[in-house]
Amino acid sequence: MEAIEGLIQGFQVAMLAENLLAALIGAALGTAVGVLPGLGPLGGAALVLPFTYSMEPTAAIIMIAGIYYGGMYGGSTTSVLLNVPGETASVVTTLDGYPLTQKGRAGPTLFIMAIGSAVAAFISLVLLTFFSPWLARFGLRFGPAEFFAVMTCGLIVLSRVSGGSLMSNLFPLMIGIVAGTVGQEAVSSAVRFTFGYFPLIAGLELVALAIGLFGLAEVLRLVENPAGTPRVKTVRVRDMVPSREEFSRSVGPWGRGSLVGFVFGLLPGPSAAMSSYASYQLEKKVARGRAEMGKGAIEGVAGPEAANNAAATSGMIPVLSLGLPFSATLALILAALMIHGIQPGPLLPIQHPDIFWGVIASMFVGNIMLLMLNIPMIGVWVSMLKVPIWLLGAIVIVIAVVGTFAARNNLTDVYVLTGAAAAGYFLHKLGFNLAPLILGFVLGPEIEKHLRQGLYLSNGDLTYFIERPIAATLWGITILTFLVVFLWRRFFGERARELDAIESGDDE
Repeated sequence: MEAIEGLIQGFQVAMLAENLLAALIGAALGTAVGVLPGLGPLGGAALVLPFTYSMEPTAAIIMIAGIYYGGMYGGSTTSVLLNVPGETASVVTTLDGYPLTQKGRAGPTLFIMAIGSAVAAFISLVLLTFFSPWLARFGLRFGPAEFFAVMTCGLIVLSRVSGGSLMSNLFPLMIGIVAGTVGQEAVSSAVRFTFGYFPLIAGLELVALAIGLFGLAEVLRLVENPAGTPRVKTVRVRDMVPSREEFSRSVGPWGRGSLVGFVFGLLPGPSAAMSSYASYQLEKKVARGRAEMGKGAIEGVAGPEAANNAAATSGMIPVLSLGLPFSATLALILAALMIHGIQPGPLLPIQHPDIFWGVIASMFVGNIMLLMLNIPMIGVWVSMLKVPIWLLGAIVIVIAVVGTFAARNNLTDVYVLTGAAAAGYFLHKLGFNLAPLILGFVLGPEIEKHLRQGLYLSNGDLTYFIERPIAATLWGITILTFLVVFLWRRFFGERARELDAIESGDDE
C-alpha cells in the first residue's frame, strides 16, 4: 500500500505543467541525440545539465531522465535503417534490424521496436515502484563501511565488466577520482592539486568535464570522419504496420527481454548494452524464429530493444535508493540532484517523496510521450541525419561553451571544457573507455568522505571496513566476480580462439 500511495502522489507531481513540459522536452531531446550516431544520451544529458540549474529539482531530474531513456529509443532507429548504432546499447539491434530493412520491413520493425520499448519500460516501472522502497529501507542499515564498500566495489567491478582491457577502464577511472579531489577539501579546507592557480580552489566543474569528454570530443571525431553519417531513404508512417505473425512473434521476446533488462539494470556496468546482448543470446535459444536470427528475425529486435529500455528504467533504482549510479548518464542524474542540494539515498523517499515518486511517475508519462513521438516522427528523426556535419558541429560547440560558462560564470570552466575535449578525443583514439572517468569523478569524493567517516568512528582501525556483515559480503562478491571473470576468460577464451583458428583453417 505504501508504494501505491507513493505512486499516486508521484502522478500528482508528474502531471504539473512544468514537469509535463520537462518530460516532453527530455523525451524529444533524448530521441534526437539517440538518432545522431555517436552523440548518445550521455552527450545530450551533459549538454542540457547546465540549463537545469534554474529549474525546480523535480523538473530538472525528469528532463535528464527523459533524455536517458529517450536515447534508448532513438539510438535504435539508425541501427535499423542504416546499420549504424546511435549508442552502444543499440549495437545488437543491427544484427537483425538492418537485414529486416534490406527485406523491405523497416517500417514494421520500427513499429515493433517502439511498442516493445514502451512495454518493457512499463513492466520495469511496475517492478521499480514496489522494489525501490524496499531497497531504500534496506539502505537505512548502511553506515560508512557499507557505503564505502558498495561504491568502491561497484567501481572496481565496473572497470572489469565494461568491455575492453582492465587498463582501458582502470586508467580513466583513476583520472576521474584524482580530478574529483582538485580544489578545497570539505573537512579540513586544505587546498589540493591547484598548482597555485586560484580559480581551481572551487574544484573542477562536472558540466565542463562531461561536455568536453562526450560532446566536443565527439564533434572532433565527426569532423575527422565527415562521411561517418550516411544518408537514408524516407520511411512513411503507413508502411510501419506489422503483420499479425510479426506481432505475435514479438510478444514473448518483449516479456523475456523486460525481465532480463530489469535484472541487469540493478548491476554495475553498462547494463543496457549487457542486457541487450544477454537477451539476444536468450532469443537465439528459445525464440520461435531462432533459425533466422542474424538474417532478419523480428525476435532479434524485439527482445534486445525491450531489454535495454528495461535496464535504463531499473538503473534508476540504485541511484534514487542508494545514491549509486552504474553508468555515466546516471552519474549526471546523481550530480543534478546534488547540485540542487538533495542527497540521494535511503532517506530520499522520506525527506523528498515528491522528487522520489515524481520522477518514477514521470517515467510512466514520459514513455507514453515517447511512444507518441516515436511512431509518427520517425521521418523527422531520420531527416536530422541530413544536417551537414559542419553545421551540426557548430551548433554543439556553441551550446557547449554557453552552457559551460553559464553554470558558474567562470571562464576557467571553458578552459577545462577545451582540455577535456582534447583529452576525450585522444583517450578514445588510444582505446580507453571514458565512462569510468565520469563515474570516478562523481563517486570519488563520496568514497573519500565515507572512508574518513569510517576511520573516525573506528579510531583508525581499517578492519572496521571488512568486519561488518554487509560490507564483508560486498567485498566477497567482488572478489568472487573477479575470479569468475578471470576463469571464464582463461578457459573459455582460449577455447573460443582455438575454434576460430580451426574455422580459419577450414576456410583456407
